[in-house]
Amino acid sequence: MQPLFYACQGIRYRKLDVILTTSIEKLGKVGETVKVAPGYFRNHLMPKLLAVPNIDKFAYLIKEQRKIYQPKEEEVQVVTKNMEDKSKVYEKAAYRLLNGRLVLRRSINVEKFRAQSTKDDPIELRSPVTKDEIVAEVGRQL
Repeated sequence: MQPLFYACQGIRYRKLDVILTTSIEKLGKVGETVKVAPGYFRNHLMPKLLAVPNIDKFAYLIKEQRKIYQPKEEEVQVVTKNMEDKSKVYEKAAYRLLNGRLVLRRSINVEKFRAQSTKDDPIELRSPVTKDEIVAEVGRQL
């Protein structure tokens, strides 16, 4: 746009450069320099400390605050597990399973079984216990 086009219209169409101190959904993120209307800055952004004017003093302060308060990204080191480490973990798990006691319980409908059973017929569990249920129970108890 031509600056001379708006020169005769006064301050009404001019925009101010401001630095955002907090992220605002429709404007931008923290630390960005954006252009806003003077009234919006004066009445909304400045009283709530959401933005500061883009002058050297405030720009320097924002940079220093970023250095202090921004968390430093730590380098992630990939640790490769060798077979010895894995075998030790498996041996520990096997030892815990060997020496541990495991109790499997299953809730049944007692009234249904009492109605089906007679003195001669024992109460039998008709639904089989699946592998997934056993593994879940071992993980819970041990």
